Amino acid sequence: MVERSEQLDRAFHALADATRRGILDRLSRGPASVSELAKPYNTSLAAIHQHVQVLEASGLVVTEKRGRTRECRISSEAVRRVESWLNERRQVWESRFDRLGELIESSEFKGEAGPSDPAAGGDH
Repeated sequence: MVERSEQLDRAFHALADATRRGILDRLSRGPASVSELAKPYNTSLAAIHQHVQVLEASGLVVTEKRGRTRECRISSEAVRRVESWLNERRQVWESRFDRLGELIESSEFKGEAGPSDPAAGGDH
């Protein structure tokens, strides 16, 4: 459980940066070298390499040395772990919002005066 939590921490840290999210967007279309990933950004190749290292440490990206270039690709397993965690939370919150909607629609919240309602005119 702790290991999963640490993996998620690293993944969300990596996702917190717009450049790294952009790199992931590009890699969602297929593998690319670090120099290809750097093209859309007005930054150094070294800076993009550091972003790739953060993504690799998070498990979201896997790199492989091919000759003089380093090819990067998305780790679908790591993305599934993040997606699974988010889906679990989404289900909990959707359930809570559904219940809240039911409560709002119930007579309890439709303007009926209750005993603790000052508008009911009870003595306090």
